[in-house]
Amino acid sequence: MKYEPTGPIHGKILVIDDNPIIQRALFLMFHDRGYKILMSGDIADALSVVRYERPNLILMDIHFAKENSLPGVLDGFSATEWLHQIPDAETVPVVIISSCEPEAVEARALAAGAVGYLQKPFASEKLFALVKKYIPTRSRRLADNLGDALKLVTTC
Repeated sequence: MKYEPTGPIHGKILVIDDNPIIQRALFLMFHDRGYKILMSGDIADALSVVRYERPNLILMDIHFAKENSLPGVLDGFSATEWLHQIPDAETVPVVIISSCEPEAVEARALAAGAVGYLQKPFASEKLFALVKKYIPTRSRRLADNLGDALKLVTTC
């Protein structure tokens, strides 16, 4: 399911969570801030969304019902590992979101290739900080690109 922002798009966020309440909460947090929100409650669907939509960031739950998983890709950890083997998806940052205790999940999430972990219920400030870190604003991207171009011109 896709939700298009009404103004300029700052980036695409794919939410992979089979809980519609979490999906809706994340939609409400980011849609009005100019992010295109892509949602999936199914790992197989989410992996195809990654290929076709090329999100800038993935927010991934770790627990999925068996009918929402794939053979060998049963949870958010294995889905993260699998994603990082797909061309064009290996560089997409993944943040694991879970209600499990951080001690039990954070190290495993990072080992699977995630860039971070947030415990549900998460503080919106922490989530916004992660999104800003991994999806820079358009003006910051333009400034970075301009800086790169200036470096190139001055070194020639």
